Amino acid sequence: MLISQIRRPDGQLQVVARDGAEAAVVRGAASTYALAQEAIAAGQGLTQVIAAHGLGEAVDLMGLLEAGRVALPITHPDPAHLHITGTGLTHLGSASARDAMHASLSGAETLTDSMKMFRMGLEAGRPAAGRVGVQPEWFYKGNGHAAVAPGAPLVAPEFAEDGGEEPEIAGIYLIGPDGTPHRLGWALGNEFSDHITERVNYLWLAHSKLRPASFGPEILVGAPPADIRGTSRIRRGGQVVWEKPFLSGEANMSHSFANLEHHHFKYDLFRQPGDVHVHMFGTATLSFADGIRALDGDIFEIEAASFGLPLKNPLRRLPATERAMQVQPL
Repeated sequence: MLISQIRRPDGQLQVVARDGAEAAVVRGAASTYALAQEAIAAGQGLTQVIAAHGLGEAVDLMGLLEAGRVALPITHPDPAHLHITGTGLTHLGSASARDAMHASLSGAETLTDSMKMFRMGLEAGRPAAGRVGVQPEWFYKGNGHAAVAPGAPLVAPEFAEDGGEEPEIAGIYLIGPDGTPHRLGWALGNEFSDHITERVNYLWLAHSKLRPASFGPEILVGAPPADIRGTSRIRRGGQVVWEKPFLSGEANMSHSFANLEHHHFKYDLFRQPGDVHVHMFGTATLSFADGIRALDGDIFEIEAASFGLPLKNPLRRLPATERAMQVQPL
């Protein structure tokens, strides 16, 4: 099942569900967040709760997406309680692009920190069920204020050196009243980043990741395919200027999803009741690694079978400025 959220003409949210081509409104569902809370309280899965609600009027989801009325597939009533985070160097082949960016100056025989981290994942990132494997690279992107709806612009701030796409799979979670993380499902994600800033020094990774991100338009409920094959592209003036397949799913990863989830939710901070988490699991495919620099007005497109409608977002670059941020003393 795929679920999404649309906005009525009055701005109110409606939840939409579909098992095939036809999408319909979930009766009596105020939001995906409310449905997930209901499922946790009842000890049921989302599909059971949606079946109990029933489906109402059919909707043209693609048409609504083109009209700008498809919202993020989950939102929080207080955006500060939606957390966007991610893990890197988690995919087979992902180290090559990162290693080229972080090339060691001491000789080819010396492993960079990126390659060391990648090798750790290969050796201990897929532990047996119930066991804990090695922890991955982890980063924070922002909260719900940084979450950008499908179709809306991904904005590179005035101090940014770059604004590039990262096609990823995101896990969507709601923390239950007892602090237990509950996974709603999976969505396409664009983990928009500043790769030029990161390339200067890998210790600037945290700065490079503090950017907006988009995910959706739909959430895939249930288990994801082991072998996820998608396409990432950039359109400029209606023409495709870069396109490449991307791979995800555990068949193509050095870490298991369970291990990555453990190392995120092991922190009490990330198990606060009622919080929503959107955790992006990494990629091995970047246009930046192929020498492409995205320009203002370019459109990022990410699609993969099983995940519903493609995720599209234009790039908007703010004019550069050297003005310093002023802090007002009280």
